Amino acid sequence: MTLPMQDTDVTRALQGLEADRAAVRLRAAMAVGTTPDPRFVGALLRRCAVEPDFQVREMLTWALTRHSASVTVPGLLAEVRSECAQARSQALHTLSKIGDRGAWPVITRDLLSDADDEVARSAWRAAVVLVPSGEEGELAATLATQLGRGAREMRLSLSRALVALGEVILPALRTAAADPDPGVRTHALATERLLRDPEAGFEFAVEEAKRMVALGGTDEEG
Repeated sequence: MTLPMQDTDVTRALQGLEADRAAVRLRAAMAVGTTPDPRFVGALLRRCAVEPDFQVREMLTWALTRHSASVTVPGLLAEVRSECAQARSQALHTLSKIGDRGAWPVITRDLLSDADDEVARSAWRAAVVLVPSGEEGELAATLATQLGRGAREMRLSLSRALVALGEVILPALRTAAADPDPGVRTHALATERLLRDPEAGFEFAVEEAKRMVALGGTDEEG
């Protein structure tokens, strides 16, 4: 059983989370996660919103997952509604790691189409984890409205989120495959290819989809 931190250790850890050096903040977040204490949750949430270092952000998320969901989830839900894009993105990322489906109502259509790419990507991943059984088809239709958005990494993230939902995505993909925008059609066809053949790889799927769009066809096999 892990003993609770002494007050002096809590103070030291909280100060470490605000240190100038990323390595110090990383160690502080690790210490906080190793010895969870509700007194840390507010500081972890605040740090998530402003932390510039990716590795430290990941450690902050890990530290939050080490605390009781009953303590962390309410704060994370508030952060999802923040005006700060990084706060929203990190809160969604952390909710996807915790996996508490009680958080599902916060995943709105507006969030899934958030103007900030990182927020949208985090919302897609969280939605796939948190979606209640039976609502996957509706989620797929909402996610499909984002097909064709952004550059490669953005499109890959969306394809992965859709593929994780399984065969239920096919109606939405078939509708998108007839979209007047060739970028949307290509992304839809590439995503369907990945669903059928996960080993194909995204680049190959995209090139195949581009070929089909250029020929004016859709993938009707299978």
